[in-house]
Amino acid sequence: MNITRENVDALNAVVKVDIAKEDYSDKVEKILVDYRKTANIPGFRKGHVPMGMVKKQYGKAVLVDEVNKLLQDALNKYLTEEKLDVLGQPLPRPQDDINWDADEFSFEFELGLAPEFEVSLKGKKAITQYNIVADDKMIDEQIERIQKQYGKLVSQDVVVKDSEITGVYKNEEKEIDNTVTLTLDKFKGKATEKQFIGAKAGDVIALKTKGLYDDEHELMHALKLSHDEVHGLDIEVNFTITEINERELADLDQELFDKLFGKDTVTTVTELKAKIKEDAEKQFVQQADQKLLNDVTEYLVENTKFDLPAEFLTKWMQTAGEKEMDEVQAREEYEKSEKSLRYQLIEGKLITDNDVQVTMDDIKNHAREMIKGQMAQFGQMNPSDKELDDIAARVLSNQDEARRISEQLISQKLLAVYKEKANIKVKELSYEKFVKEVYGDK
Repeated sequence: MNITRENVDALNAVVKVDIAKEDYSDKVEKILVDYRKTANIPGFRKGHVPMGMVKKQYGKAVLVDEVNKLLQDALNKYLTEEKLDVLGQPLPRPQDDINWDADEFSFEFELGLAPEFEVSLKGKKAITQYNIVADDKMIDEQIERIQKQYGKLVSQDVVVKDSEITGVYKNEEKEIDNTVTLTLDKFKGKATEKQFIGAKAGDVIALKTKGLYDDEHELMHALKLSHDEVHGLDIEVNFTITEINERELADLDQELFDKLFGKDTVTTVTELKAKIKEDAEKQFVQQADQKLLNDVTEYLVENTKFDLPAEFLTKWMQTAGEKEMDEVQAREEYEKSEKSLRYQLIEGKLITDNDVQVTMDDIKNHAREMIKGQMAQFGQMNPSDKELDDIAARVLSNQDEARRISEQLISQKLLAVYKEKANIKVKELSYEKFVKEVYGDK
């Protein structure tokens, strides 16, 4: 067997594999001998079929199968030994005229080669790393939500601004008949709020669905309709008030603290505020890190310049998926996935250059911590090591889950590299200001 490569350019190559008779003849002969022992052909006892007849009936199929196996094994071994960094998979050049009666065969494969490039994390313009803090306003609002959640309901005669109102939305044409409990701050306009103020149990309030809520999901919940049904919905519904209550705030006492955090973990309002701030800012770190990761990714893709074997990849995409695509579909698919492919190559380069590694112990420890956190949510605060190990083993037996955790850990380690080596400026601000700056006033 002889394998040669011709580099078309820096990103494309053609590999030629020449297979001689001595490369496959012994294997083909052995398989045919085994076939002869077991072949059932009318007129002959098993094991006594003439070899010529076995070769005539099975010879070509066995030859084709063995040559294809030999070809794939040789090609894979060649790519590994030559340390060729290929994109996609080798594409066989079409051959409609293979003479399987010949002794020697030649096959050609097109290769798309990964480009060589350097990655620089030190851009001229600094990337913002947000340090999100829980300010006093946010902490006070959270304390009030807790007090409302654990407070008790007191019946009222008329609706006031802070009332909790239970009632029924109805519309005969759309067959709407849904009981909900609502607060006036959920409505979009002040005009709707004014319709409710001063109303009593039994009163019926006519409401237009268009513009009733800021969010269509609120309307879906209120009317018990699907997203498609509420999208653009412009009808009148009646809301019949059945109950009006005031939420009396729970006292900030030891009983409430123990319900929230366990016995004697928090004993004062000051400690409560500190705990709320700590828990909130842990959540903010994840959000800020994700924003940084997205921004660095965007920077790297935009500022790391290299060419790709676009024509080869487009051709490869035509047959790589579950459904074959024509050239136009493959080109569209390539254009959609080019950015993702570029980042995969950049990420791979960064992983190599910075010796980013994830071990099996890393994956097991992460799975244990993840499981421990989930168990804590259900009140199991001190699971044994055996429990954690057993559950982790079950989780990691799922290859997709193990791969997901591995990718998550790689992202975390790359994030640490970005924080250390990229041109980053830290900006501290409240969560409210972070949302406005990053997402606008949506």
